Amino acid sequence: GRRGEEEEHHSLETFTFYLSEPLSKERVEAFSDGVYAIVATLLILDICEDNVPDPREVEEKFHGSLLEALSEYGPNYLAYFGSFVTIGLLWFVHHSLFLYVTKATRLMGLLNILSLAFIGGLPLAYQLTSEFAEKSHNEIEAIQVSCVITFFASIFQFAIWTTALLNEEETLHAFARYGGKEHAFMFAKLALYPCVSLGAFFLTCLLSEFSTAIFHLMQIVIPFAFLALRIFVRISLTAIKSVMSLSRRKVVLLEEEEACLSPNETLS
Repeated sequence: GRRGEEEEHHSLETFTFYLSEPLSKERVEAFSDGVYAIVATLLILDICEDNVPDPREVEEKFHGSLLEALSEYGPNYLAYFGSFVTIGLLWFVHHSLFLYVTKATRLMGLLNILSLAFIGGLPLAYQLTSEFAEKSHNEIEAIQVSCVITFFASIFQFAIWTTALLNEEETLHAFARYGGKEHAFMFAKLALYPCVSLGAFFLTCLLSEFSTAIFHLMQIVIPFAFLALRIFVRISLTAIKSVMSLSRRKVVLLEEEEACLSPNETLS
């Protein structure tokens, strides 16, 4: 009986130690960059002659106006740029995350592979959303699939950062640890895509008539949100620090006033 308990206890220790074993950070980054590069390349392969207006059609149907002809194929190009921007921003978040990671573990590598698995599904999301130009009847399903893929690709990145926080003294740079200078910004940046994609998913369920507009608005707003995040976080941290400094000054002034008063005055 004791041998069985000891073997079971030993196996559990081996399993947890196996997940916390160090992993080559450079190889994780190299593999991730390769996946991101291939996925971004796959997007442009779908832009072919079928997506470009024929010169005769432009002359006859659109009276020689190339802009009017391109407007008909606008959703194809909008879906391409939106998907490319999504991949680019997710890569940027991944780069920022591993910039502050000093030591990767096998659990972090496993979560990174799960994130890359959904990153690889973004070309599928692009193919589904590019069919909006043909006014297909599965727009809501295509948008929901795209939101789900984006959500899981980003939520696993957030899980990597959460895992690193569990042992932050060994895995994270001091700037990104809890209470560090970049902690609040990293939290907001990693939580942006999961929150927005989940919100867009539920909005398309409630407002199905505006599903396409909601999806395109999400793709346009997120890049500007990344730019506004740092400003917002900096302003918030500055406001918190100013409030904290004012409260400390009041405490110091009260202590100085109490020190200047006589014992009889303090008792009264």
